[in-house]
Amino acid sequence: MSRATQEDSLQLEVSDFGPIARANIDLRPFTVFVGPSNTGKSWLSILIYALHRFFGGHGKGTTGTPTIMRVGETQGAPTETRREFLDTYKRIHGAEELESEAIVPISARVTERISSEFESRGKILDYEIRRCFGVAATRDLIRKSSKRGARIVMKSACKGSSRIAHQLSLTKSRTALKMDVPQALDVGADALPDSHQIPDLYAWHRILLAGDPVVSGMGWGERELVRALTDSLLPRIVAPLHMPAYYLPADRTGVMHAHSVVVNALIGNAPHAGLHPPNRTPILSGVLADFLSQLIEIDKTWPPRGERQPPDLGKLIEDTVLRGSIHLNRSHAIDYPNFSYRPEGWKNALALHQASSMVSELAPVVLYLRHLIETNNVLIIEEPESHLHPGMQVELTRQLARLVDAGIRIIVTTHSEWLLEELANLVKRSELSREKHNGKGTLRPDQVGAWLFEPKNRPKGSVIREISLDESGTYPSGFDDVAVALHNDWAEISSSIEAGS
Repeated sequence: MSRATQEDSLQLEVSDFGPIARANIDLRPFTVFVGPSNTGKSWLSILIYALHRFFGGHGKGTTGTPTIMRVGETQGAPTETRREFLDTYKRIHGAEELESEAIVPISARVTERISSEFESRGKILDYEIRRCFGVAATRDLIRKSSKRGARIVMKSACKGSSRIAHQLSLTKSRTALKMDVPQALDVGADALPDSHQIPDLYAWHRILLAGDPVVSGMGWGERELVRALTDSLLPRIVAPLHMPAYYLPADRTGVMHAHSVVVNALIGNAPHAGLHPPNRTPILSGVLADFLSQLIEIDKTWPPRGERQPPDLGKLIEDTVLRGSIHLNRSHAIDYPNFSYRPEGWKNALALHQASSMVSELAPVVLYLRHLIETNNVLIIEEPESHLHPGMQVELTRQLARLVDAGIRIIVTTHSEWLLEELANLVKRSELSREKHNGKGTLRPDQVGAWLFEPKNRPKGSVIREISLDESGTYPSGFDDVAVALHNDWAEISSSIEAGS
């Protein structure tokens, strides 16, 4: 498990975006969005997915628009290059010997150029957001009553520096990406480009630390070096977003049942990598296109025979919730996957459309965990409780907590009181000694963030606030208000009946 991944912090401020008037949240290892329908839970989830794709790459089995980091690109200097870099640093500056985790200062001039290089990539982010939402223009995502446009601010910490902010502004006429960094940026030496990106370490030092515009005789100018530095540093600057993310949309049952019918007809109507943005609104959003594409190729990402097999993270959900196993058989004639379910004790499997809705809803979760999701990935699930009995909702929540313990970050949207109550139990159970956990798992309070989406009249839209675990052992989401209202209605009906008898 990567504890560093769990401790990374990202503050996200959103205003005038879709139905959201105002939001200020921290993304945590287990993040929950709760509230009435049409308040923006899916909007914020899709936005987070788009940001991960831009900053963190596509992940396995995903295609789409380019990101700021190419998948598989070196994200830090190898050990021998770091040592060479630090030895050069020592010779130039007469410094004491530095270790690879040392903080290295970057000149203000280069910091400014990094910001400019970053901001020049705003068109890519604009396209990725449009693709994920399936809209022709980002202005279509601005809250209807907004006069100033939407604003998205991402704040994260870089090693050795104060918090760095990235701001995305959406107006009716333009999209602007801005980066605010300390005037002199300090970074860890292990985040610096490797020798494949920088051919001359001494010249690299002169530009990095002194801000020399051009080094003669090496064939590299400041722009090339700044690009290399930007690609190398951004994963550290946006660490919480520099993780592949996977999105499981709502109504997975319908998608799974109609998968073989709709996929060929619809995939071609969604934006794809290498294509210019369409002039019309696509009929399929990027999140659904990614979901369908990943299902088609999902078993092709499994390591070839002979390589080390990763743990099967989906099996616990099969054993504890589904009481059976999900199977995938690929037709060699058309190279297309068929999904099935075999209940415990059965010799033959059922076609997925013959199984319960619960099985169809959770089959993609099992498949993603088995074939796609890895440590330091993000899994976003809309309404994981759909078609689940309350007891199974509780058990699924425990299994999601175990994924967090395995180093996977979870974001869910939910209408489930049972999910929130079990989440409260998982947090409260962390106060017990390990021998008293009864195998049900725990989560630390700082690992969980629950956010309530509340509709407001002024401003017209949703305001999002954090709900903390209260003294009664619950996350106050408003579900109790519904129960109380129903009880009062029953009492009033009963009183009326007695008065009339």
